[in-house]
Amino acid sequence: MTATTAAVTDPPPPLHRDRRFRTFWAGETISQFGDRISELALPLIAVSLLAATPVQVSVLTALIWLPNLLGLFLGAWVDQRTHKRRLLIIADLVRAAVLLSLPVAYLFDAITLTQLYLVALLTGFGAVLFAMARQAFFVALVPRSAYVDANSKLSMSRSLSFIAGPAVGGGLVQALSAPVAIFVDAVSFFGSALLLRRIPVTEPPPPPRHTSTLGLVREGLVMVLRHPVLRAALGCTSTVNFFTFIAGALLVLYASRDLGLSAGAIGVALGFGALGGLAGAGLAPRISRTIGLGRTAMIGAVLFPAPLALTALVTGPTWTKVAMLAAIELVSSIGVMLMDINLNALLTAVTPDEARGRRAGAYSAVNYGVRPIGALVGGALGTTIGLRPTLAIAGLGGVLAVLWLVASPVRHIRTLDDQTA
Repeated sequence: MTATTAAVTDPPPPLHRDRRFRTFWAGETISQFGDRISELALPLIAVSLLAATPVQVSVLTALIWLPNLLGLFLGAWVDQRTHKRRLLIIADLVRAAVLLSLPVAYLFDAITLTQLYLVALLTGFGAVLFAMARQAFFVALVPRSAYVDANSKLSMSRSLSFIAGPAVGGGLVQALSAPVAIFVDAVSFFGSALLLRRIPVTEPPPPPRHTSTLGLVREGLVMVLRHPVLRAALGCTSTVNFFTFIAGALLVLYASRDLGLSAGAIGVALGFGALGGLAGAGLAPRISRTIGLGRTAMIGAVLFPAPLALTALVTGPTWTKVAMLAAIELVSSIGVMLMDINLNALLTAVTPDEARGRRAGAYSAVNYGVRPIGALVGGALGTTIGLRPTLAIAGLGGVLAVLWLVASPVRHIRTLDDQTA
């Protein structure tokens, strides 16, 4: 009996009643909220305490994502490990310990740009290890028929973190300083690790290996580049990531220096704008059922980057600037959820169980590997032509990502069952 047939004849309990999934969901939610604080606090440490230049801020962002280039090898290595949950816990604990070094250094007035770069690099490595192991752990918890629903719930938590996280982070930064705010993120990773320890899961041993690690790496790359659905999704997400990270690397700097907004005002704008992500996470399953999974992803691929071009037009009194930034983030957040939730479910459905790690490694090496390149390009463009023109280029260029889906079978896919054809 196939997974699809089993889902029809013996439907699994709703995810919100599944204790194992609820625990996993809670751990993800806690760490997501902590991440939102660090995403605001890390560049603010560079800008406010260390007087970093646009290029230095872009390097900081690039270093966070640089370890994704190791995903090719980490994914193949993870596929050969039986205990994926153990790897998830190790990744959380490594990130917690590294982040704790910042508030400790702050107490001794010893924070440097070099330390900030190392923290970014090591936390990025922990995130990659977590992502590689998470793929196999996810399918052990969630039945195939619930992939879209599960991704929707996890994305909803992510959206909630973008709503409250920046506002809380901005308040903590103003009240306690950015390094002390980082402490909250470190604690969130400890909490996530504790919750993961409580999830009982049967992890089957990997199949006997018939090739070397390099052979597994090659298999992952071939799978991603030859499979029409995986190739189209990779082209789309890589293109949109490159251009949105041109903007993302400079957004806090732009809002702080060019627009003159305080950390609290930036947090409020980003937090309110993230309401769109919450709406998008809730709407994504319904819209995909109505117009199809592929078309919903295509709409999201346009709505996500296009509004970023309008960031260059933000002007006026403080309340107008905050409102405009919030509106831009609102529409963009809806778009990213419509794209991510449906494409992630599709990627999970088309990937064989025994190849999830190396597929994820090959995919993320390209998809996330372009992010530091985009961040560095953003820093160079911001320095040479200015922040506003750079933000406009980022938004308009990102719209090109949808062409990958238009020219692929993805646009014809309505449900996860269609992909098998």
